[in-house]
Formats: sequence, structure tokens, C-alpha cells
Amino acid sequence: MSTSAVTTWATDISQFGPIYPLAGSEVLWYIVGLAFWIGFHLLQWCIESREHKKESESLAADGRMQGVLEARDHQDRF
Repeated sequence: MSTSAVTTWATDISQFGPIYPLAGSEVLWYIVGLAFWIGFHLLQWCIESREHKKESESLAADGRMQGVLEARDHQDRF
């Protein structure tokens, strides 16, 4: 079964031209992927910073932070 003009690979492949879709757009996809990767990490950092700040303020307001730190210091001694 053949879905293209290529029936055998035992010939000069350079005569066929591009054999996959969107040939020549690799740089564009690299830039899009890089931007997505950096954007994802920046967004994740912002979300986690906001959550950390909220949890820290909650612990400090209730006075639970001091208890947690004292318990940790006690465990570190032993």
C-alpha cells in the first residue's frame, strides 16, 4: 500500500523533494515551542509564588508558624 508517489526507497531520494508536511517551518516551530516553554515556567513560578505567600501569611497570622519552627528545631537536635 502506498499513500504517496514513493514506491521504493532504493532510488535517489533527493528527486522527491519534501516528504513531510510543513517542510521549511522548523524554525517557526522551534520559536513557538521555546516561547511556550519559557511562558509555562514563568506562569508556574508566578502561581507557586502566590500560593507560597498566601500560605506563609496564613501560618504567620494564626501563630502556627512559630510552633512549626519550634518543632523542627526540636527534631534537628535529636
